[in-house]
Amino acid sequence: MIVRYKNIRIGKKIKFHFSVNWTIVYLFMIALVAFTSLPLIYVISTAFKPIEELFVFPPRFFVRRPTLENFLSLVIALGGSTVPFTRYIFNSLVTSVSTVFLTIIVSSLGAYGLAKHKPAGSNAIFLIIIGALMFSSHVTQIPSYMVVNSLGIVNTYWALIIPKIAVAYNFFLMKQFTEQIPNEYLESARIDGANEIRIFIKLVIPLLKPAWATLTVLSFITNWNDYFTPLIFTSSQAMKTLPLALQTIAGGPAKSSLGRAGAVAAAAFIITIPTIIIFTAMQGRVMETMVHSGIKA
Repeated sequence: MIVRYKNIRIGKKIKFHFSVNWTIVYLFMIALVAFTSLPLIYVISTAFKPIEELFVFPPRFFVRRPTLENFLSLVIALGGSTVPFTRYIFNSLVTSVSTVFLTIIVSSLGAYGLAKHKPAGSNAIFLIIIGALMFSSHVTQIPSYMVVNSLGIVNTYWALIIPKIAVAYNFFLMKQFTEQIPNEYLESARIDGANEIRIFIKLVIPLLKPAWATLTVLSFITNWNDYFTPLIFTSSQAMKTLPLALQTIAGGPAKSSLGRAGAVAAAAFIITIPTIIIFTAMQGRVMETMVHSGIKA
């Protein structure tokens, strides 16, 4: 069987290589991407459906008469108390962004020290980190609460940030990526008179940017969608994050839940969109991290 190939060149760098086999592969991948995106499309479509389309049978996948009434209902439902709706968004942004920033700094510094300086007991420390990966985060909630309570930071932003800074998986990811940096590259900087702080800022940080992007995506999604931690560490209405506040909409009596179905659909849309934006902005770096993940044949 003769398979004909056709090359199409656009510009200087972009080159498409077509054949019968690759065309089938491309069509299959496009169909797979379209299929996996259906839940996201449905969430977006449902958020703009009027109340009569939400309960129509059989259910409609796409909205026919888009409306913003669901978002207005969401603001009214969460704004009925003394705490405005924007407060919940602010709490989620503050805790998520602060946690992401601090966990990147702590994980990077710890991974660099453990991987490149190898202090006494570094192997034992790494084994403890590996062991921590085997435990669910819910197992450590009681001791975490005891520590937070003893520090006197319950019902504060620190209670939602500090327990999630040093995460075993984040440290493991940064250590595995840091080990890819050649030791000779760092030694040459030391010979030139650079101290460790300068080496870390000028040499190590630029090389860790792909791992930072991956850690940003994973940490932000985890903290943005976290419902359990605010439930345990906060009691004030003003300290609730967006996922916890939205549970008050979906819960309650059946009649009330039916009446707030539009607000729940809008809430699902609001919670989902920031994670999609973060992943879309960081996906190139995330793929670069996967390439340099240290997996060798």
